[in-house]
Amino acid sequence: MASEQKQGRSPELRKDWVTNRWVIFSPARAKRPSDYKSKSPATTTNTTTADQIQDGCPFCLGHEHLCAPEIFRVPTSSDPDWKIRVIENLYPALDRTLNDPIAVAPNPNLNGVEVLGGFGFHDVVIETPFHSLQLLDLSSQEISEVLLAYKYRILQLAAHSSIHYVQVFKNHGASAGASLSHSHSQIIGLPIVPPNVSARVDSMKQYFNETGKCSVCEIQVKELLIDESTHFISIVPFAATFPFEIWIIPRDHSSHFHQLDEAEAVDLGGLLKLMLRKMASQLNNPPFNFMIHTSPLRVTNPQLPYIHWFLQIIPQLTVVAGFEMATGCYINPVFPEDAAKVLREVPNPE
Repeated sequence: MASEQKQGRSPELRKDWVTNRWVIFSPARAKRPSDYKSKSPATTTNTTTADQIQDGCPFCLGHEHLCAPEIFRVPTSSDPDWKIRVIENLYPALDRTLNDPIAVAPNPNLNGVEVLGGFGFHDVVIETPFHSLQLLDLSSQEISEVLLAYKYRILQLAAHSSIHYVQVFKNHGASAGASLSHSHSQIIGLPIVPPNVSARVDSMKQYFNETGKCSVCEIQVKELLIDESTHFISIVPFAATFPFEIWIIPRDHSSHFHQLDEAEAVDLGGLLKLMLRKMASQLNNPPFNFMIHTSPLRVTNPQLPYIHWFLQIIPQLTVVAGFEMATGCYINPVFPEDAAKVLREVPNPE
């Protein structure tokens, strides 16, 4: 019956007032939402039989000498039994040893295109010392410690006046961009505000100017809600770019992720764990990406009322193809209300 309902449902174009992006919802291209499963699941873990330490993995306990220099660890002592390590990326996109960026004189052969020196920071957060564990295997308290490690590193990077935006992200599974299977995430400190971030901030500003309200605070969650906790809600956004995309949003207006306190971190850790486990259970443990969308570091006080941070999770179930790359307009075969219902009804994994 679900497939018959979908055949009778017309396509829609929806605008996301947070990202200023149009999305096409095309049910004719869809299976039933409950049929979506990853065709290339990420590596399945089994903590009862898998080796805790894997030979040759630089992120495993005891292999610290194989890594780039350490920035800090949790606990912060020199105890070899660490829980989290933040290290320099061995193959960084940007170079922290360069001078702070200054504009390079335009090359006349490049029609005046502006060029900056490639100064910036690219770090890795090793989320657990044990190879067999993934983020969803950790306790809420352990995940909160990973989140607080992000916060601490952002605050360190914010002390550099030339760093204007810090992007925290996680790639899980080879097809999502992870080069190592050991659970880790990454942090990049940029000397610019990236265009997607500027577009998001401008879209939020436009909504605020027109309504006097924050576009994220105003999200209507009735049919989009998956679950909720004391400080956060999880939803499938109204104009979800990807099938089964999830946003975790602070209930109270908050502009900067790095203002997260310890109680909020534990609460967020629990809801993030639940979403990852629901997604793994329903979608066959798909490769995924998650990103923390926060404020630029140098925003002014008048900007704070309309910038609201959130965490986005994208399971890798579809392929971005020519139309999306050409237009920036994505085609999603699953209506968000349907995806939210499917995820809401997945029994909470133990």
